[in-house]
Amino acid sequence: MARSHKLPHFKMRSIPNINTARLSLRGMRPDDFDRYAHIWSMPEVVRQIGGTPWSRGQAWTSFLRNAGHWQMTGFGQWAIVEQGSRTIIGQTGFFYVDRKLDSELGAYPEAGWMLTPDVRGKGYAYEAAKAAHEWLDRVIPTKLVAVVAPGNAASVHLAKALNYQPVREAEIEGRPVVLYLRSGP
Repeated sequence: MARSHKLPHFKMRSIPNINTARLSLRGMRPDDFDRYAHIWSMPEVVRQIGGTPWSRGQAWTSFLRNAGHWQMTGFGQWAIVEQGSRTIIGQTGFFYVDRKLDSELGAYPEAGWMLTPDVRGKGYAYEAAKAAHEWLDRVIPTKLVAVVAPGNAASVHLAKALNYQPVREAEIEGRPVVLYLRSGP
């Protein structure tokens, strides 16, 4: 990740486990990789996130980057595990990515969320993302950015429910997006 400024100094910490009424948010483990790669190979998952299913190699790079992100910044993305089935159904959390945004928005971590198609519409995305945001608000209160495809009504709704406000339209890797900002807790 090439950044034009230094990363803020964050305390290194282990990845916390967060439990909600129906979900567990936990760090990804080596034995989660096959499921992770399968999820990111689903056209329905990536349709609004880049548009192209990932190869196992791309998934592996992302999987390792997520683990390293926790190590370097003190935050990252969790696996979302459905408590009843003990199956990974998505991920949520925070990360830095060099998207060449303007200096204001590029200085803040980006929030993200993703669920597998079979569990959408159950309120899991809000439940998981809300728990992740509450953790970050307690540990590292900061402004956050969310990047949402214009036609992704579910993510637009979720961003607004989490108190993100639309800032402007942009283009990232040739795809139109809307940038949202959350001013903090």
